[in-house]
Amino acid sequence: MGQKDYLTGKLEELKQEYKKTKYNKATNKHLSILRAKISGIKKEIIESNKKIKGTGFFVKKHGDATVGLVGFPSVGKSSLINLITNVISKTAHYAFTTTRIIQGVLNFNNAKIQIIDTPGLIEGAHLGVGNGRAVIAALKIVDLIAFVVDVCNISSLDILITELRGLDIYINKKKPDLKIIKTDSNGIIIHANKSSMGSETIKMILSDFGMQNASVSIMDDVDENEFIANIAKKAFYINAIVILNKIDLKKNYDQIGREIAKKYGIKVVPVSTVEKTNTEALKRELYENLNLINVYLRPKGTDELNPLIAKKGVTVGEIAKKIHSDVFNDLRCAYVTGKSAKFANQRVGTDHKLDNGDIVTFIKE
Repeated sequence: MGQKDYLTGKLEELKQEYKKTKYNKATNKHLSILRAKISGIKKEIIESNKKIKGTGFFVKKHGDATVGLVGFPSVGKSSLINLITNVISKTAHYAFTTTRIIQGVLNFNNAKIQIIDTPGLIEGAHLGVGNGRAVIAALKIVDLIAFVVDVCNISSLDILITELRGLDIYINKKKPDLKIIKTDSNGIIIHANKSSMGSETIKMILSDFGMQNASVSIMDDVDENEFIANIAKKAFYINAIVILNKIDLKKNYDQIGREIAKKYGIKVVPVSTVEKTNTEALKRELYENLNLINVYLRPKGTDELNPLIAKKGVTVGEIAKKIHSDVFNDLRCAYVTGKSAKFANQRVGTDHKLDNGDIVTFIKE
C-alpha cells in the first residue's frame, strides 16, 4: 500500500470514528482531537496531490452573469460550450481533453452570459486529485452551476455535489439564518437552535474557534461542517441545474431526468450535443435560472429606450449605480412604467424594486 492509499484509508477511518462518537461533555476533548487529526491528514493528502501549477484557473467575471459547466471528464462540456457560445474548445473521444478553463459568451435576450468550461472533476477533487481544488475554487465566482451529466452515468452527480461540498460550496440551498455575537461574559448562551447539532456540539466548535463567550441563534438546520464553514466565512451558496447530455443514447431519458429532478430537487434540461437537441431550450433555462430581467432606460424628454440587464429584485438606486456613481449621486427620484408600478409613470424612490420589462426615467436634482 502506497503512502497516499494509507492516508486515504486513515482519513476514512477517523471520519467513521468521529461519526460514531456521541456528543457530550465527556467526549468533547476526544472529538476535538479527532477533528484536528482529520484536518491534518487532509492537509497531507492535499500536499501529496500537488503538482506543477497549471494555467487558466484564474477567471475574471464579465458580462451580465456567469455560468460554470461542471462534470466528469468526457461528458461533453467542451461540445456544449462550442454549441451555445462564440468559442471553440478542443473536443476528443478521450478523458481530460480540457486542461484549463475555457471561456465563452452566450448572447440571449439582450444578456451577455459568460460561460466557463472547467476541466473534468473526479472523485477526490476537493482533496486535490486531478487539480480539483483549483477547479472548484474557480467556481466560487459563478452565479449558476450547470452540472453536465452523461445520461449513462447519472451516479456522477452525487460525487460532483459531494466534491463541491468538500470545499464548502452548497448547491440550491439558501444561506442559513444563524447569528453569533461575541460577548464579554456568561459563556455560550444559545437562544435558539433549530439545527441537528446539540448544544454541546455548538459550544465545542465555538471553543475551537476561540469563542468562550457568545450569544448564538441558529434558525435553520445546519450540520457541523456547514456550521464551521459559516463561522470561518468560507461557505458559498450557488444555484444549480443539471444538463443531461447524450440523450440520443437512451430512449427513456425523460424518465431518468424526472428521477434526478425528484431526488435532488433540481431542474434538469435534457440535451444532445451530437444531434444538437434542445439547444434553444437550454439557453432559455440558463437565462431564467440566473434570475435576469430586462430593464429599459428612457432619458427624460425622449421616446428612446436603452435596454439594460439586471438581477431580479434590483432597485432603482442599484441600476443608477450600475451605470455610474455620478448618476446615483445626482438622482432625486425616477418615473417607472411597467409591472412594478401601480400606474404608468409612477414616481418612485431609489429603494423601489424593478421588474422585468420596466421602463425607467431618472430625475436628477
